[in-house]
Amino acid sequence: MSYSKEARVLVAEIIRKVLVGELSVKNALPMFPSNSHDKSIEAAFHALVHYEADEDLRSRDIMYREEQDDYLTLIFQTLESGASLPENIIRNYEKYYKSADIPMPNDFKSNLLRFWRFITFQNH
Repeated sequence: MSYSKEARVLVAEIIRKVLVGELSVKNALPMFPSNSHDKSIEAAFHALVHYEADEDLRSRDIMYREEQDDYLTLIFQTLESGASLPENIIRNYEKYYKSADIPMPNDFKSNLLRFWRFITFQNH
């Protein structure tokens, strides 16, 4: 699926729960829809990873923390409406990441896909 309003709304809810402290980033990341190939969802994933990576800086610098919270709030509010994130946000992450390494669920289909990738990788 290249675009799904439902997937964007789900990601918005995940980010909202992180922002209000109902969910840790560690528990939020596996909840992202895998294989969506939606650039907005991938950018939101990277923004949340960046948010977690900067936790020590956020605790020392209140202005940085507020700026990062505002940025995630913008992402949350945009995705909540089902809209695409602004191109500048998407491009900002595409400079550094080809795609998001969103974890796949632990079900039969995903495990079969992992096995297929493993076999294919071993033959190269």
